[in-house]
Amino acid sequence: MRLVLTRPQEDSERSAIALRARGHDLLVAPLMRVETIEPALRPHWGAIVITSANAAAAIASHPVHAQLVKLPVYAVGKRSADAARTAGFTDVTSAGGDLRDLLRIVAAHRPDAAAPLLYLAGEDRAGDLIGDLAVHGIAAELAVVYRAVTAPFPDELIAALKAGDVDGVLHFSKRSADNYVDGATKAGIAPQAFGMRHFCLSAQIAAPLKAAGATEVAIARRPDEAALLALVEAADI
Repeated sequence: MRLVLTRPQEDSERSAIALRARGHDLLVAPLMRVETIEPALRPHWGAIVITSANAAAAIASHPVHAQLVKLPVYAVGKRSADAARTAGFTDVTSAGGDLRDLLRIVAAHRPDAAAPLLYLAGEDRAGDLIGDLAVHGIAAELAVVYRAVTAPFPDELIAALKAGDVDGVLHFSKRSADNYVDGATKAGIAPQAFGMRHFCLSAQIAAPLKAAGATEVAIARRPDEAALLALVEAADI
């Protein structure tokens, strides 16, 4: 299939490698770019929690990075755990790719015994991890270290959709799905943009596509990249 990836450039390129290895043709058309935010941080925390690979990458250049990398990290899944190791962290625990798994592991380890946890996150977040941790009596503070900025709808994507040269689009976040809907509508190509398969990481991500008229919307069994790629493979049988 010819597939479109709308994630930020670096994430899309990584996903494209895996999909090309499976024989697919990829059009990388980022509808977002990631900008780093540098909040003031003290170096003394019990541990760090991350729910995105972007958070680990964003902290790599922070002034207290050398102190932070000495702390344990609890990551939501493999991708964020790998990014934490790349950023210099060595004591990294990975959950199964779900916030509930992450919460369960943190609650079991209670790394906040000596000091509050530091939750490194993006400006836009799904759920309330700080609140969920508080329910378990776990102290944590939020630090926003990156934001996703909307990128223009690329001319190459518009041309491919107009030509009917796209078999499917992969959506990894509600923000990118919203951007896709908005960009297609503004470009006047809604019938072409919503007339093919859409592969979504979750029902929340699928919602704006369905509301815009997409009928072939598939949702991954788990909210992680491996499950989404498996969904694409099942559709290609």
